[in-house]
Amino acid sequence: MRERQASQDARRAREFEAFVAGAAGRLLHAATLLTAESPDDNPRARRLLTASLAHTYASWDRLRGEDPYDRTRQQLAVRFARGAWHQYGALSWAHPRGRPNTGGVLHRLSPQERLILVLRLFEGVAEEQTAALLGLPLERVRAICARAMANLLHPPREAPPAVAKVVPS
Repeated sequence: MRERQASQDARRAREFEAFVAGAAGRLLHAATLLTAESPDDNPRARRLLTASLAHTYASWDRLRGEDPYDRTRQQLAVRFARGAWHQYGALSWAHPRGRPNTGGVLHRLSPQERLILVLRLFEGVAEEQTAALLGLPLERVRAICARAMANLLHPPREAPPAVAKVVPS
């Protein structure tokens, strides 16, 4: 009995290591886009990915034919959404004030816009699946995705610096 359990554990570990070797790079890139961190310095993205992979490993034997990449991606999105909810306090996830520019490509977008954009465009998840995953109406997902793309393609212009007036005395 012990040998069989040890053999199953070793097989499970080998399968999971092979999965991580193949998928970790893309999942880390998705997590980095979600957290709007620089690709060179992304501790939040690494923590997010580690927690998602740990959850996938814990449920590895229960996948039963499911794609482990989809399960990990879903867990990544759920953990990011939950963290944004706790950090910013609402599902609308208004753009956080005072957040430093971390150098990420999507740093100008709100967490909700980033999540929808990464799922739709980077990961190729269908609108219907994205809406179901986030619990939003399909039209809302479309509108948020369009707004996020518009913000990325046409960023708001910076206001010109104010010129101090010199008053003669």
